[in-house]
Amino acid sequence: MTTPHFNLIIIGAGLSGIGSACHIAREYPDRSLAIIERRENVGGTWDLFRYPGIRSDSDMASFGYNFKPWYSDQVLAKGGDIREYVKETAKEFGLYDKIHYGLQITGADWSTEDNRWTLTARHEKTGETRHFTCDFMLNCAGYYNFDQGYRPSFKGEEEFQGDILHPQFWPEHLDYSGKRVVVIGSGATAITVVPAMAEKAANVTMLQRSPSYVMAVPDTDKMSVLLNKVLPKKLVFKIARKRNILFQRGLYLACERWPNRMRKVMMWHMRRQLGPGVDMKHFSPKYNPWEQRLCAAPNGDFFKSLRSGKADIVTDHIDHFSKNGIVLTSGKTLEADIIVTATGLDVQLMGGLELSLDGQRVDLPRKMTYKGIMLEDIPNYGWIFGYTNAPWTLKCDIGGRYICRLFEQMDRVGARVVRPVDSAGNASGTGMLDGFAPGYIMRARDRMPRQGLGGPWKVTMHYGKDKKMLIEDPVNDGILRFETGPSESSGQASYLAASA
Repeated sequence: MTTPHFNLIIIGAGLSGIGSACHIAREYPDRSLAIIERRENVGGTWDLFRYPGIRSDSDMASFGYNFKPWYSDQVLAKGGDIREYVKETAKEFGLYDKIHYGLQITGADWSTEDNRWTLTARHEKTGETRHFTCDFMLNCAGYYNFDQGYRPSFKGEEEFQGDILHPQFWPEHLDYSGKRVVVIGSGATAITVVPAMAEKAANVTMLQRSPSYVMAVPDTDKMSVLLNKVLPKKLVFKIARKRNILFQRGLYLACERWPNRMRKVMMWHMRRQLGPGVDMKHFSPKYNPWEQRLCAAPNGDFFKSLRSGKADIVTDHIDHFSKNGIVLTSGKTLEADIIVTATGLDVQLMGGLELSLDGQRVDLPRKMTYKGIMLEDIPNYGWIFGYTNAPWTLKCDIGGRYICRLFEQMDRVGARVVRPVDSAGNASGTGMLDGFAPGYIMRARDRMPRQGLGGPWKVTMHYGKDKKMLIEDPVNDGILRFETGPSESSGQASYLAASA
């Protein structure tokens, strides 16, 4: 059987994969493209997670695609709506039929002789091994393990007679009406699950080891509602997108520059939302704002559930599980019928793909990331890793446009291969996300690429700087090496020429 070959293979049919593919398919409609997706549907994260209340944690004007406006008065969108948005985009741009479902990419090997990647995939339903080849590979598989979340073991948990659930694997028809629920965790998932479950459960307790910063955000964009009455909706969307991006960036920079002052502002905000009946010790984080991602509560739903008494919060450590619940180190027992372990993600970069060059495995943590979009010395390979301090898809938008610019430059010089090479000694021991300190990142530090001392080897997490670097600065910067491949019978081949 002939191995199918494509000019470009994109791994992942989530927000990043579909968004990047839209840019490339629009600029290069005659080039063959395939999208390899492990699940049986598009949507990625938004197809996997189905826990109560799941929603975006960024406003949809900036979280959605710039080229496909999200026309809605709602600020934060429900998970199912985002999944349908990704599917609709894929169909609109002619990508839906280019997706190969149910395939887990287990390895990719670059052949210097053939100037192409060979990808090995396992069809999950049948166990069958399949192979694909491509000229260029773009990895949009995200940053965490779809097979498992982070789930610490707890002493005595086998004694508990109720249900223990991780949000990543939520039972489809779980009935928690009238049940006593304990949610372990204080991150974005816990802040989402608690008010959603509190509507039906007998009571919900959020058990945290340490507090997080939580911001109440409006559920409706009232300014856009007013502007839509007098301006075209496309213009209103552009205004909202720019406004929200600037606000998010300004908030982050203010937290970086004036951490103590912004901590006081955040504490005032939470105290105002909670009212006088809640002990502020549960909302006094040990870290500064934006050392971890801020949690968003639409219309303050999390705070409302605490004020109403439908939910409560406990700050303590777990000693052990008992038959009826959780015994804390303080000696207090939290009785429960259901325990939700919202304890975080297990980071797995690039979908767990193992890269090799001519059969030699690539040691990923020894490589630097280039412009946050390529990897040191790795030929014809890009990856999309979004922002930790802004909507993930902002990077997907400018990343996809950069890949198009890269292809254009390769065609211009007649190159078949491109790779970033450090010839100026930029190597450092700094991880690509050092300074961002949530548990799931700290646990995975030794699995991540590094960042360099400066220039395009430095990870900025700054949308404005990245946009200039990826969209405006010259592609040929003296760091990228463009290599000419073997000539075809008709002369030198243009890179990514259309497949026959």
